[in-house]
Order: sequence, then structure tokens, then C-alpha cells
Amino acid sequence: MEQMTFINSRGEGVVLGNDWPYIVTKIEGTGAVPIDIQTQKSPFQDGVSYIDNVLEPRPISIELMVVAGNQAEMAERRRALINIFNPKLGPGKLIYELGNSKKEIDAISELAPVFPHAGDFSDVMQPGLIQLFCPSPFWLDVFETSKEIVTWIGGLKFPLVLPTKFSLAGQRIVNIINDGDIETPVIIEIRGTANNPKIANKTTGEFIKINRTLLIGDVLTITTHFGNKRVEINGTNALHYIDLASTFFNLHPGDNVIEFSSESVNDDAGIKISFKRRYVGV
Repeated sequence: MEQMTFINSRGEGVVLGNDWPYIVTKIEGTGAVPIDIQTQKSPFQDGVSYIDNVLEPRPISIELMVVAGNQAEMAERRRALINIFNPKLGPGKLIYELGNSKKEIDAISELAPVFPHAGDFSDVMQPGLIQLFCPSPFWLDVFETSKEIVTWIGGLKFPLVLPTKFSLAGQRIVNIINDGDIETPVIIEIRGTANNPKIANKTTGEFIKINRTLLIGDVLTITTHFGNKRVEINGTNALHYIDLASTFFNLHPGDNVIEFSSESVNDDAGIKISFKRRYVGV
């Protein structure tokens, strides 16, 4: 089964798939995405020197057939599509399902749905075109119940069984496997008592340390998303407590050995790390 669900910023949604009233006839842009290869050239150099590459925003084009029983019903269904894909509503969410795979991406309608001339069958069958613009090119996992991937609070809970190890008091180690295509940011939540808590990615050598004592009832939240890096304690900005050697690290593809430590052996903190895997295509 292949189908797409688009949910706009008002929470209104529509399903486009293999069944009426909105039957998808063609979709482009779910896989390949434009890439910008960055290079530099020195005088008298043959060719160029490769520096890096970045992915461009993802365009998605959906061709569909609107099916109705009569002219009034067709007008209603066309109007419903225009209302949901209203470009003025800003970013919405496109959920793509193919077999057992289910991924999502933020998307903006580039223009209202286009309905070409349908000839003699316009009362019951109407072709349509939807153009979407995805600022981030990456597809994300869809977790229907929670974004939570790894949690340990006085113990460990996983959707999958992962190798774990506990060492000295005030120190905990867990392996988090990122089997997406690229590195992905995390949200770290620490609840309870801890003295200058530190979360380290032992695989990469990066860490985040907060120079502050957490008391009972405190909630420390660290977000490492690009353009939205934050440190908050009980919902209040606490970025000034971060150790200057810290790095807002991501989870790299493969194994990530994450260590939590506190300078107090009597800490009683619970730690939760949440993330969504990222994919360059589906």
C-alpha cells in the first residue's frame, strides 16, 4: 500500500492514495534530492578541490485524480483540497507510507492545487496537481506514541534491547544505535538531583556539561537541533550554565556510546534521550 497523508498547520488533513476520492497517479521527489557540491579552485589548478556537499530543499510533486459522483460533489472535493493545501497556512506535515515503512517530512504548499481541464468527465473525474516545498530534505521516522527512543530512570527501557553497562556510582553508560542515513540531533531531559551533570558521546569525544546543581523537582532539557539549540531548567533559559567546552552533539550513524555522569555519588537523576532518525530518501 502506498499513500500519503497531509496535515496542515490547523490540524486539517487529507489522505491521498490508491482509493477514491483522491487517487494518486504519480509522485516525484520522495527519493533523490538536489545537492550543492561545494568546491574551491586555486590558480593554475586542474579541476577543483572538493570541500563538502549539502542537500538542497526537497520539492515534491503529486499528481492525482479526484473522483466524485456528480458535479456538486466534485466541487466540494476540489474545494476541500484547496482549503487543506492553502499556501498561506505555512508548513504542514506530509506522512508517506509504503508497505511497512512510514516516514514524515515538513512541507509547504507552493501554490493552491491545480486542476487542469478535464473535458467531458469533469463532473466525476478531475486530474489535479499538488506542489510541495520541503525546507529540510530529510525524511523522519514517525513514532505514533512517542518520540522517545531511549529512556533510563532508575533502570533502562528500550523499544529494542541494547547493550548496557553501569560503572561507578554517579555514572551510567548506554549504547544508542542510529541506523538512519545521517547524524541526527537529540533532546536530552534530566530529572532529579545531579551535581554538574554531564552527557558525553564517548564515540565522538563530544560532551555537554551543565555547571549547576539540580535539585529534586528540577527538569533540565537540552536541545541540539540546528537553529534551535537550547538549555532550559524548568522551562527557563539556562544556557549561561553550560560549560564552554561543551558541544551540542548529534548522534552519528551507527553506535553512539552515551555516558551520563555527575560529580555527586548520591545523585538520583533520571535521563531521557529522544531523537528521530533521518533519511535522505524513501
